[in-house]
Amino acid sequence: MRSTMDAPLTDPLDRYNHFPATPHCSISFYIDGEAEVVDPPDAPQGNIRVVFCGPQNRPMTTYNPGPVRILMLMLYPQVLHALCGVDVSGWVNRWAPIDVALGPEWQTLADAVVANPDEAIAIIEAFLEPRWQAARPGGAGAMASDWVRHLGAQVADTALGRGVRNIERRIKARAGQPMRKLLLFQRAELSFFEARDEYLAGKAVWSDIAARGGYSDQAHFCRVAREITGHSPAELARRLGSDEESYWIYRVWT
Repeated sequence: MRSTMDAPLTDPLDRYNHFPATPHCSISFYIDGEAEVVDPPDAPQGNIRVVFCGPQNRPMTTYNPGPVRILMLMLYPQVLHALCGVDVSGWVNRWAPIDVALGPEWQTLADAVVANPDEAIAIIEAFLEPRWQAARPGGAGAMASDWVRHLGAQVADTALGRGVRNIERRIKARAGQPMRKLLLFQRAELSFFEARDEYLAGKAVWSDIAARGGYSDQAHFCRVAREITGHSPAELARRLGSDEESYWIYRVWT
């Protein structure tokens, strides 16, 4: 949950929101206020109160013209696939109103959350719990690295003997992206956290961090960092250690 209703942001730069690329899906409930997509420039526009976002393989920037109160629900893509049968590969770099993406049951959830924001978490839990208990294929950890390993093992086990290509198709249907892309996120996440910690300790050696992360060289690490976040590793580490308002999502992430 993020709210600027009681602490309006007077500096326009603080009203930007910088999001990294992510293999996860999300549902954003705009209880108060609205957002405009700034980057990527080809993104669809429109004031949508509750919006579903598929996995994003590029960073995104939005802008809030005024105060906002927003609740963002993050979902593992294979969880969404289990709950709704959604082919997540069709939602990469896309978003839409929740009823268009997920159907009328989810629109009913959205209406209830927007109408009763103080009870939002309880409403979401009551909606998801019985559906997830009926659909869950097994547990996974919270970090991207955990669930990427879990997803690969799960799909390989259920598709044993059916061929590598079939396993890849099943992974893409459940996660939206091929395993090689998910492994890129996995490796980058671990390297970003390591870079942040070493940067804050004043001992970051970027070539060493790149080598430990399995990158071919420092330039390779820089390319991946820019692809996911829009920043070089050094700039990203600086922002992760700062209190810049527009990078609030990174502080939630870390």
